[in-house]
Formats: sequence, structure tokens, C-alpha cells
Amino acid sequence: MTSSFVRTLYYGVLLAVPVCMAGVAYFAERLPGVRSDGIVQSAQASDRLEPLDGTAGIRKMWVCPMHPNILQDHPGSCPICGMDLVETGAAHDHRTAGIQVDTALQQRMGMRLADVTTHRMSRAVHTYGNVGIDETSLYSISPKIDGWIRKLHVSAPGQRVTAGQILYEIYSPELVQRQREYIELLQRRDQLLENMTDYSGQNAQMAASLARERIRTRDKFAYADVSDATLAAIESTRRTIDRVPVYAARSGFVTQIGAREGDYVTPMTKLLTVADVATVWIDIVLYPDQLEWVREGDDVTVTFPHSGRPPLTGHLAFALPTVDGATRTARARLTVKNTDRQLRPGAFVDVVIATHPRTALAVPRSAVIRTGRGDRVMLAREGGHFMPVPVETGIESGDLVEITDGLQEGARVAVSGQFLLDAAASLNDSMQRMQNSR
Repeated sequence: MTSSFVRTLYYGVLLAVPVCMAGVAYFAERLPGVRSDGIVQSAQASDRLEPLDGTAGIRKMWVCPMHPNILQDHPGSCPICGMDLVETGAAHDHRTAGIQVDTALQQRMGMRLADVTTHRMSRAVHTYGNVGIDETSLYSISPKIDGWIRKLHVSAPGQRVTAGQILYEIYSPELVQRQREYIELLQRRDQLLENMTDYSGQNAQMAASLARERIRTRDKFAYADVSDATLAAIESTRRTIDRVPVYAARSGFVTQIGAREGDYVTPMTKLLTVADVATVWIDIVLYPDQLEWVREGDDVTVTFPHSGRPPLTGHLAFALPTVDGATRTARARLTVKNTDRQLRPGAFVDVVIATHPRTALAVPRSAVIRTGRGDRVMLAREGGHFMPVPVETGIESGDLVEITDGLQEGARVAVSGQFLLDAAASLNDSMQRMQNSR
């Protein structure tokens, strides 16, 4: 590092200090006990705000390198991470990052402290969801034999179909040939019954064989989606039906159409996809700050805005393991009954999830100072000493913030006046570093 660069850095710091002091002076005019030319103004000499720079008669202390809030007046190990404590006069000197405020000034500043304790935290997660198709109710309709679609009675996706409704008419040369064979079987059976005078012996065996063949043929027609009504018409008229109608086995609404009139289809063709909406899914959107709260089995209340429907209640089925790459949200699912068919897939609903309470170490939200380099709190020590301590935060519930690392139960933090303390501590630290660089 060249001498010119050091001089430039030194004078730059000298210029920055007056700016910082001017900012402190701005608040000093509005805060009793603080003067504009420093940090403290008091009618009594005992009211002072002192930096912890080693000149205020502070005892030698030992500190944890990973948790600077762990301070004690003798060597030992950290109760949080187990590391050996180091003397504050060593490379980890945390005294320069603190500030001291006497009791009288704390009272005039209206400074309040709060204990770091465990709290039972709960939260009602408010989000939204959209009604979706229960994919377990989807079923596909495919022709069971090769042929041509002569008439399609379903015009577009979304059309509702009922059980027994005709879906399409198919012409299949193979199916026509089966009808001819069936008509011939019926004719042989009729001739045998007309000429039979003795219902025993060989005649009885032939009649039983024809009856078994008729049953097998009817089963083959059933596998080809030929209805009983169509077979009855063939038996009564003894004529083939070229355009065989196929009927819906279940009710629902069409979600997909895979062929149109005139198309040649095979058993591999997915002609129609039908969904039953007696049961629907509600896909619930969860944001990153909500994911840590939600668990399978949580109680869910679903309301329908501007519809007049009463709310629905249920239990959260499961949360999907993936996160949407575009919206950075996850999905959870709720299965609800829809017997009246009033819930339409695609509709939006309001969702409230009552999460299970959890016990965690927490501080008031106002105690946490949010910065671009992380979160920190102003830790209160004995003798009116305060020092900034970096912390890791977790979930938030009401006015509480979970502390996952950086503090231990029983510590005390500032919940008011902490920003002024943090600014004074930062200014003190900058001044100490500037003096050490001389």
C-alpha cells in the first residue's frame, strides 16, 4: 500500500467523520441529554455516553470469537458453540464496537430493554388458492376397435356429460362383421329350437353350445363399448348397425378432445378425457416466509369472495416438494367435496391456515436492526454498556422475531433508542480504527 493511498484514505475518513457528527447533531437537537458537538449533553457531570475504548476503566474481558455477546471476566469456553474464549485485547477486540450510557441518560432517552426468552409462537397464514380438478377422478375414453368417427356428440372442452349420454358414433368394418356373425348365431339357435322335438341328447348339447357362444359374443360386444340397447336392436331386427353409438359410463365434464368427426381412430387414440367434479382440489399458494410455518394436517378455512357460499373447513393434505421457478412460491393441496358442483375449476378462493404453535427463542421485532449486511441487536451489558451483536433471525409472529443464532436465553436487548446506540457505536468504531491507522 503506497503512502499516497494511505494519505488519501486518511483524509477521506477525516471528511466523513464531520458528516456523521452532523447526523448525530440533528438528533441531538431533538433528544434531551445529547449535544450537537459530541454524543452527550447533561446538566449533571455524571450523565455521559462513553465509548468502550479501554479508557473508561473497563476490566479485562474474554469473548467468544463466533458469538461476541458472550463476555466474561475469566477464561473459559463459549456455552453456545464450545469455542475457547479469547482475551479482548487480542485480535478479536470487541470493546471498540460498544458504547456506554449511564442510567440517568437512559431514562431521559426513554430507553427500554427486553429479555431474550422463549415464546410460544403461532400464526394464521393468509393466502389464496385456486380450484383445480381432482386428477384422481380423470378418466380417458378410447375406442376399443379400429374405425372412423361418424358423429361426435361432444363439441368442445368444458361441456358437461351425464352417465348414459351418447358421446360418439363409430363405423368399424370389424364391428360390422361381428354383428353378422352374431346374427348368424341367433338364426342357427332359432332353427335348432324350431326343429327340436326332443330336448335331450345331442340336441340339448347343441343348444347349450349355442347358448355359451352367444354369451361369449355378447361379452365381446360389451368390451367394444356396444351397449345392451344396441344388442337388443340387433337381436330384434336381425340387421347390422353400421354407426354404433357409444355412451358415457360416468358423469363429468370434458377436459380434452383428441379426435374429430371423420378421424380414423384406434384403441391407442385418446378420444376424450372426462373429469368428475364431485371432489375437487384447492391448490394453495405459499410464499417463502410462510413455508416454515405450514405443516401437513393444519386446519384450513376456505372462503369464497362475493359468492355468498358458507366457508369450507378441512385439513391440509400435503405440500408439494417443488418451488415454482418463476414465482418462487410453493403449493399445498386441499381436497374438498363438491357434491353441488358449485366449485368451478379455475376459480380463486381465500385461504386461512391455522398453523400449529411452536416454542422458540424470540425478541420483540423493534429490537432487530435490519441492515444490508445482516441483522443485529444492541446487547445490554452490566454498567450501562451496549454492543451491537449480529444475529440470525427465523420466523416472525405478531411482534416477535425468532432468534436462531447469536443470542442465548436471559440476555437483554434494547427495544427503543437502539438506532441511536448503533449509530454511536459505529461512529466510535470508525474513530478507533482511524486512530489505530495513524
